[in-house]
Amino acid sequence: MTHGSFAAREEFMADKKTFYITTPIYYPSGKLHIGNTYTTVLADAAARYHRLLNEDVYFLTGTDEHGLKIEQKADKLGMTPKEYVDGMAADIQKLWKSLDITNDGFIRTTDEQHEKAIQKIFQQFLDQGDIYKGEYEGWYSVDDEEYFTESQLAEVYRDADGKMIGGKAPSGHDVELVKESSYFFKMSKYADWLLDYYKSHPEFIQPESRMNEMIANFIEPGLEDLAVTRTAFKWGVPVASDPDHVVYVWIDALSNYITALGYGSDNTELFEKFWPANVQLVGKEIVRFHTIYWPIMLHALGLPLPEQVLGHGWLTMRDGKMSKSKGNVVYPDTLAERYGIDAVRYYLLKAMPYGNDGIFTPEDFVSKLNYDLANDLGNLLNRTVAMINKYEGGVIPTLQTGATEYDADLIGIANGVVSSYNEDMQAMRTADALAEVWKLISRANKYIDETTPWTLAKNEADEAKLASVMAHLAGALRVVAILLQPMLTVAPGEIFTQLGLNTSDLSIENLKFTDLPTGGKVVSKGQPIFPRVDVEAEVAYIRDEMTGGSQAPAKEYIQVPSKELIEFDDFDRVELRVAKVLDVSEVAKSNKLLRFKLDDGTEQGRTILSGIKKWYPAYTELIGKNVAFVANLKPRKMMGELSEGMLLSSEKDDVVTLSILPESIVPGSELG
Repeated sequence: MTHGSFAAREEFMADKKTFYITTPIYYPSGKLHIGNTYTTVLADAAARYHRLLNEDVYFLTGTDEHGLKIEQKADKLGMTPKEYVDGMAADIQKLWKSLDITNDGFIRTTDEQHEKAIQKIFQQFLDQGDIYKGEYEGWYSVDDEEYFTESQLAEVYRDADGKMIGGKAPSGHDVELVKESSYFFKMSKYADWLLDYYKSHPEFIQPESRMNEMIANFIEPGLEDLAVTRTAFKWGVPVASDPDHVVYVWIDALSNYITALGYGSDNTELFEKFWPANVQLVGKEIVRFHTIYWPIMLHALGLPLPEQVLGHGWLTMRDGKMSKSKGNVVYPDTLAERYGIDAVRYYLLKAMPYGNDGIFTPEDFVSKLNYDLANDLGNLLNRTVAMINKYEGGVIPTLQTGATEYDADLIGIANGVVSSYNEDMQAMRTADALAEVWKLISRANKYIDETTPWTLAKNEADEAKLASVMAHLAGALRVVAILLQPMLTVAPGEIFTQLGLNTSDLSIENLKFTDLPTGGKVVSKGQPIFPRVDVEAEVAYIRDEMTGGSQAPAKEYIQVPSKELIEFDDFDRVELRVAKVLDVSEVAKSNKLLRFKLDDGTEQGRTILSGIKKWYPAYTELIGKNVAFVANLKPRKMMGELSEGMLLSSEKDDVVTLSILPESIVPGSELG
């Protein structure tokens, strides 16, 4: 496929603009929680918005189904890998349907069309000299399906002689030394081109800080060639010319964004129409693969790059990342069944700030349901419908502006909201877009208090003014309902129905406050679209669901010891002491390291770097705590800084917890 293949798309776009948006394809190793769900809901809101602008939209999601971890998981369950991923893919598609996700395509990397295209792509790279055969030796995480260099690891284990014997990936998973025959992609060949592309396309990676991370952490230190095949397992796409090798995850998974459109097949109509993608959504943990490996692969194929890769943050808990062992996992289907689809979608799109992490708490979820949805929006609709029934015989009057001194400000706010909302939605800033809509909702509620319809109703001379007030309230709700359509999938239609408006008139394109249809008959008795809930009871319910119900989970046992037994003299060589945390700060150019300034009982104190940043987003809360550390570990440089020891922590089920000791222990005390 050459650049000339896109002439068809340019010709099509002259008639109708296209919009192609993708989510990452999800790894089906377990049930998706609310944090995983955010990306898909965000993509769905964008897809719905662009459809409402009368654009031709293609929205893609799917599953990444190959790899050693899947092979091992299926074997443990007594299933074939295909049987296992078939069930998981069906569950994920069921979840998306339950949340009103409107994806146009769902790709599975086990699809026959995809696997054939991957073999063609690999062979093209091989024929071009972009791939060569060699031998790989390095540190590999089965859980992450990823190789790591020593400098990329969050923690490194060494023996008494200082030789590296293991470590932990940034995710917290253990790595193991792997040595096997492999094909390599010459990423280093394209490093200068990629850097130039970044500079000439500053909008390519968003937020901008993600681009700075890619340059500082991966490109400037020297881009390494990438191992792109494995021989240690068979569950993958075999290399056609060398079937002992299976294509490793990143060529296989990343290429889904084009193979789903027919690239590499006999029917490339969708590909020619929609590629390049307008927006590719990814979590911040996989930005590197989508902004370094993926653009280089596309460039090597002679294809244009996506217009933008947006790396969003994580939805975490107060105590760090979601984890079953910590009892803090929340599942979207659980919330949707109890509170409705719109409550879940609203929370996700409002709670996540653009590009940054959001924090889920049951209290915040219930608060947004009660105050934003039930009080602000629901109450505005209830009051408006009730007053139109009471004062206007249930019929929306003709909109005539200027009847009260407050009309102009209400309309001005509405026009400003529509403008700002469109800017925010074009930039994928859904939290900001929702804040704009709520600005209009708040203004409409205030408008009721300012105009006091109940007072106007007492004076026949104010009949026209009262009718105008009712029309303005209906007009505000009409605008609100139209703007909420990308985010909420049920409430906008219910608002229109209760106002007696035609649900076919829901286009965002050229939306004007003054285009309110006249003569609509509101329902005789409106029903709350978001009933208020009991805060204490619902917070307790969500917490109970997070911990798996009232019955305590069965205790998991581990085999101790899990490592080779050592002599007492070996243990006695390790000096464990207590220190008080004086300060904690981030290490420049590192997305995993925190710098701990410690009072270890000595005059000068010491500094220790620890790769626990992702588990402690509110790391300043550690200041003043007593921690345990290895005092006689040989200092080593990390990211150009000297680390004088190692903090002790525990790890289970992907969660790392720092060992916090009682404050009564004097810094410098020895542990033993």
